[in-house]
Amino acid sequence: MKNLIVLTISAFLLMPSFMNAQACMSPTSDEGISIIGFIQPQYEYLFAGQDQQGKRLDESSFYFNRARLGVTGNIPYDFSYYFMTEISPTLNGAKNIQPPLLLDAFISYNRFAPYVKVSAGQFKVPFGIELPQPCHKLYTINRSMVVANLVDPWRDLGVMVSGGTGDLSILGTKTKNAVSYSLGIFNGGGLNKKDDNINKSVVGRIALKPIDLVTVGASYRFTKLPPQTDGVTEEDTRQRLGLDLELNYKNFIVQGEYVYGADNGSYTTGGGCGGEVEVHQGSKKRDGFFVQALYMTPWKVQPVVRYERFDPNMEMAADQLGFLPEDGMQNVITYGLNYFFNEKVRFQINYLYKAEETGKLEVKNDILLTQFQIVF
Repeated sequence: MKNLIVLTISAFLLMPSFMNAQACMSPTSDEGISIIGFIQPQYEYLFAGQDQQGKRLDESSFYFNRARLGVTGNIPYDFSYYFMTEISPTLNGAKNIQPPLLLDAFISYNRFAPYVKVSAGQFKVPFGIELPQPCHKLYTINRSMVVANLVDPWRDLGVMVSGGTGDLSILGTKTKNAVSYSLGIFNGGGLNKKDDNINKSVVGRIALKPIDLVTVGASYRFTKLPPQTDGVTEEDTRQRLGLDLELNYKNFIVQGEYVYGADNGSYTTGGGCGGEVEVHQGSKKRDGFFVQALYMTPWKVQPVVRYERFDPNMEMAADQLGFLPEDGMQNVITYGLNYFFNEKVRFQINYLYKAEETGKLEVKNDILLTQFQIVF
């Protein structure tokens, strides 16, 4: 059995070279196929307090936040491809075992880049400033509440046109991509789902960079789909509007993003990395924002502070709020520290102070997170 395992692993590692030699697979570039990925082992401690009998309710666990493996490369002369899978059984702290997931798989036509690039397949939707940021380059361990709750689904099947102005001189200063844009048409159902209706989701973003220090962006998403409620003939609609700002001066960065969502007929939750998009009956308006600041010190230590606020129901009055955290306005302050051993290895620690406005009491649910990361 042991010899069989060794032979299987060896065959897998040698397969690309063998296939190239047999003319089954052509090299995609001078360097061939690039294998990429990262792993993020994580520890989480939930401060849940005690019950009425004095029993301790705290929880803690080690798990893999993410574990990803993929390939990327170029095909002469104008095409590139990107393929990424998620193989963590505890993605984003999920307690239920999950099968491996196909996250990204798309082909891009780059003949007219950086002005115009066309991509087709499954990939992240072009919305906001935080979502397009790769998971292994996030400044905090998790994404913000507003992105997790309103920018759903994060990934979808479709086609997208993107590009920018390239390098321009504005007021005597050279600026890279003074104007950049992305516009895509997607199924609207989320990860690995074939569409079941003729309607499509339209998502777009435009960003302006008058100087290299400042980037201002605006995003919009509109989805129309058949009514999700029996006996209703009018189609459901879902709209998202986002505004974002980034100030980047040397090693100091400030980012902020606001997202507004208006859903008529039905609304969605979930749809993050590997998450299932859940559809609920009823109309709802929601919004939220985050602001974060960080500074890279000369000692490879990067302190981070983020404040975020999410309103799960803008039309619910304060006196209607219940006991549950999800009933009312949610506020979270994240105190973080990132240490970079080198460009491939990073350690992060985050303390999330959560303050819910339920109108009744504050829930004990602060969280301590630590995470190692290796990128290859």
